[in-house]
Amino acid sequence: MVSQLYIGTLKKVTQRHQLVEHVAGDLFEVDQLHFGTHLKILCHFTFRQLSNNKMLALCLGALVIIGLTHWVYRWRNPSCNGKLPPGSMGFPLLGETLQFFSPNTTSDIPPFIKQRMKRYGPIFKTNLVGRPVVVSTDPDLNHFIFQQEGQVFQSWYPDTFTEIFGRQNVGSLHGFMYKYLKNMVLNLFGPESLKKMVPELEQTACRTLEQWSCEDCVELKEATARMIFDLTAKKLISYDSKNSLENLRDNFVAFIQGLISFPLDVPGTAYHKCLQGRKRAMKMLKKMLQERREMQRKEQTDFFDYVLEELKKEGTVVTEAIALDLMFVLLFASFETTSLALTYAIKLLTDHPLVLKQLQDEHEAILKRRQDPNTGLTWKEYKSMTYTFQFINETVRLANIVPGIFRKALREINFKGYTIPAGWAVMVCPPAVHLNPAKYQDPLAFNPRRWQGVEQNGASKHFMAFGGGMRFCVGTDFTKVQMAIFLHSLVKKYRWRPIKGGNIVRTPGLQFPNGFHVQVIMEKDQRTHQPEYIITN
Repeated sequence: MVSQLYIGTLKKVTQRHQLVEHVAGDLFEVDQLHFGTHLKILCHFTFRQLSNNKMLALCLGALVIIGLTHWVYRWRNPSCNGKLPPGSMGFPLLGETLQFFSPNTTSDIPPFIKQRMKRYGPIFKTNLVGRPVVVSTDPDLNHFIFQQEGQVFQSWYPDTFTEIFGRQNVGSLHGFMYKYLKNMVLNLFGPESLKKMVPELEQTACRTLEQWSCEDCVELKEATARMIFDLTAKKLISYDSKNSLENLRDNFVAFIQGLISFPLDVPGTAYHKCLQGRKRAMKMLKKMLQERREMQRKEQTDFFDYVLEELKKEGTVVTEAIALDLMFVLLFASFETTSLALTYAIKLLTDHPLVLKQLQDEHEAILKRRQDPNTGLTWKEYKSMTYTFQFINETVRLANIVPGIFRKALREINFKGYTIPAGWAVMVCPPAVHLNPAKYQDPLAFNPRRWQGVEQNGASKHFMAFGGGMRFCVGTDFTKVQMAIFLHSLVKKYRWRPIKGGNIVRTPGLQFPNGFHVQVIMEKDQRTHQPEYIITN
């Protein structure tokens, strides 16, 4: 019995094994086995379903590959009615953004620009932060772009910059709205207002330098930024850091540290910290605006009062959002760029003692011409600083604080055989203009005398340190006044000795990653300290 049962079981197992072999070998031969109709239908259905799914997956995969191939091709070869400038669009989505932001230590034209100029010429295409861009190092195209502002081109910056500075910032506004805000700002930074500021600017510079001379070491970028921010914030919004529970400048510092960084908004990144710094600064400004609204003032004492008067006017085009974004941009632009320029100026004076000697001579001559040596600097004396203005122009030419000026083409443009499609961004590259050997002899050399006899109060084809066209920086004169008065106060009474730092990195904007640390010494103490680079009469 046991043997028969075992043999019977073995036969059944063998039959089942044969079934598996038949199904695995050829599902179409299932009907040869003596099974029920339902099992046969199920096997046919399963096989066909698997076959259909496999074909569907293959088709979908092929479509995806074709779609990606077409997308990559279109990315690298954008459509155009004419001939696009030569160049590379880089990797999909990223473009050449990483190369553009790559740090470098050269004082020459940024490697990203210089390499492409050499390969493609003065006008080339690229892609930055996902946007097609035509880069111009051509003086004629640059001039055309600035002259056609509002007609063929309009101001434009990448979405990441708009996110940082606000959707309603003055750089994103056009036409009547931009002109209206520009006139508002000129009330603060116009010639008449600047004349009245001279005594306060000199007093601030003298007080700051005296404080520095009592310290063993001063980090110039941080110290000049603090000085200028406190002065500007006082003029704009009557802000006094000593009497405030919250530090407004700290939020701007966090903002600045991530300003020129890869736009990745993830906690821990510089860009994320930048956005958080702006958010906190805007919260403080909004609170201050609300407090000012609740105060009763009989006369205007700062720019905040002027803005509030505008907001009260019937039919005004100024909104609270526009006013706050304007205030944010003015605070940032007035201290960050000027502090960089001043730090770089002192770095250049440190490295060029003969230039320092000539600057000293000019300001000593101003003091000697005074009838009363105890009087302060006058507007007439400021306007007589010929060599100082040459020095400032040469400083900002080499500093190249602004690595690119962006515009957007409003319609298709043909220029020198190339077509710029409507909607494309155009980046004017000031470093390539300022370091062009065809215009500037020995362009990397620091030589203020190259500006002798050159009337340079605005922008030109070959000088755009303060922008160009109708968007020429309204704070240019304010910057020059601050720099000139600070330099006047510095060289007439103080010397300095470099301690450490001073190395420059561009990413692509100018930075002092390790700061520039110096010891500031009052003139009467020179016999004790004797800085090694000082030139004696």
